[in-house]
Amino acid sequence: MAREAREGGSGGRDRGRDHNRDRNEGGDEFVDKLVTINRVAKVVKGGRRFAFAALVVVGDQKGRVGYGAGKAREVPEAIRKATERAKKTMIRVPMKEGRTLHHDIRGTFGAGEVIIRSAPAGTGIIAGGPLRAVFETLGIGDVVAKSLGSRNPHNMVKAAFAALQNVTSPRQVAARRGKKVADLYGTTEKPVAVEASDV
Repeated sequence: MAREAREGGSGGRDRGRDHNRDRNEGGDEFVDKLVTINRVAKVVKGGRRFAFAALVVVGDQKGRVGYGAGKAREVPEAIRKATERAKKTMIRVPMKEGRTLHHDIRGTFGAGEVIIRSAPAGTGIIAGGPLRAVFETLGIGDVVAKSLGSRNPHNMVKAAFAALQNVTSPRQVAARRGKKVADLYGTTEKPVAVEASDV
């Protein structure tokens, strides 16, 4: 029993719900969320050597977000490493009205698969665990997400980022096609009926 307490509890994993918390680093513009932390063991001569692996999501809540993983002998050091890697791999996601996505997307990574849908104002963030952390740090206020594949937090986060990298705004589509944004939506005028006398 004493050994279990010394090694961090039974089961070899530490996946409490309380890990998904806000941490704003002193005066920094980024907000980071600890998605999951896992205790890992390395078998060496004389016994097992324990370490901690952390997965962190970092964002500025204005359209930029990144994720990173870190491993160390102590939990704070693992979180620090993961946060630094997350800041180096940030991506920018175009948002509609600063609150939701422009269109629905699907992303996959390994066995992980997620569907992310834009939502009307007032919907809020309808997503679980790792996906919620991504959207909160990104700054999206209205979104619906569903994980269809693996429940592994690493696969879910990577699948979400694979999807978010494919989000495009009307301005980007118009620039790619060499048109104006108004041309993408077409005209809203009703067609004029042609009478027999006009033919």
